[in-house]
Amino acid sequence: MGWNADFATADLVTSFVSEMTLKDKVNGPDVLGAIGVHDGLSARLLETAGGSIGFVSGAGISFARFGKPDLGFLTVSDLTDVVRIIADCAPTLDLIVDIDTGFGNAINTAHAVRTLERAGASALQIEDQTFPKRCGHLAGKSVIETSEMVGKVRAACDARHNPETLIFARTDAIGVLGLEAAIARGDAYLEAGADALFLEAPSSYEDMATIAQHFKGRAPLIHNLVEGGTTPVSTLSALGELGYKLGLFPLASLHAAIPAQTAMIRQILATGASAHFEGPIATLADINKLVSLDAALEIGRRYRD
Repeated sequence: MGWNADFATADLVTSFVSEMTLKDKVNGPDVLGAIGVHDGLSARLLETAGGSIGFVSGAGISFARFGKPDLGFLTVSDLTDVVRIIADCAPTLDLIVDIDTGFGNAINTAHAVRTLERAGASALQIEDQTFPKRCGHLAGKSVIETSEMVGKVRAACDARHNPETLIFARTDAIGVLGLEAAIARGDAYLEAGADALFLEAPSSYEDMATIAQHFKGRAPLIHNLVEGGTTPVSTLSALGELGYKLGLFPLASLHAAIPAQTAMIRQILATGASAHFEGPIATLADINKLVSLDAALEIGRRYRD
């Protein structure tokens, strides 16, 4: 079955860079969605489809690049390499980059912010878990003291070169210390200079409503929309109705790709051919169009002649 990719608007999308910054968008009236990207190809797919915000998650890179769980295996160099590639492949995307726990103390956090901002990040998201961290939807997490995280948030804010670069503060305290403690941490992180807050893994719609009411008019709120996670809501419209500003889909494309890749591999192993694969499939021509082969060849011709 062919893959009916529509690249009719691809050139327009990739040639137009919006004058609206991520900061403008986050402080605007609309609820936003950020779809996970983990390499150059996934970033090109998002940009070509008309997306404007990519979320570079530690989990996505750990899964896709290293085949490892989300348990803090990434280094700042690993992450920087990927962000630089994504920014080069999809220059119109605003990139929200997950820096986990900041790769150490406040000094390391400041270094990560400076490094990743230069690589192309529009926002850096830091969390208050202990190291090594784990996926926010897993049990067994622990968190650092509020005062230590406040120092990391302040260091992150002071380290950014561009005032348009955003610092998002995430707390995982709900599953460790309870909702009230998590809200108190949100207050402290906001006071430290965070541009938006992410209270991870609330267990109910009512808890999400409580969070939204507490921070109403004070800070944009972020929420994870993870397939198979513990998310009480699953749509951007539901988030908007609650008063949240940004919904993250960190692993959606990977969740879709893994079954398709597995099916293709099994088809080849069983039959010795890929020709009769029943799912949609991109041809080599499709991929070459996606990665702008003709434009690259034209550059070669220009400088050869």
